[in-house]
Amino acid sequence: MFYVYLIGSLSSNEQRYVGMTTDLKRRLQEHNDGKSYHTSKFKPWRLVTYVAFSDRAKAGSFERYLKSGSGHAFANKRLW
Repeated sequence: MFYVYLIGSLSSNEQRYVGMTTDLKRRLQEHNDGKSYHTSKFKPWRLVTYVAFSDRAKAGSFERYLKSGSGHAFANKRLW
């Protein structure tokens, strides 16, 4: 399975991150251990939402969509 996930910073309410992984537990731990440059400054993180896909291409498309302008609006209304 491929997971598109949304995490929110516990130290800064305004910081959010969208990513994709095949192992949610491991990836969240990596964010909280500071192993990701983009999220290390705002740890700790909590998992807010995830969507599972059986197809990698569909998961990648959904992740890219959530990072787009209309995807931000959708996520703000439905996922955060």
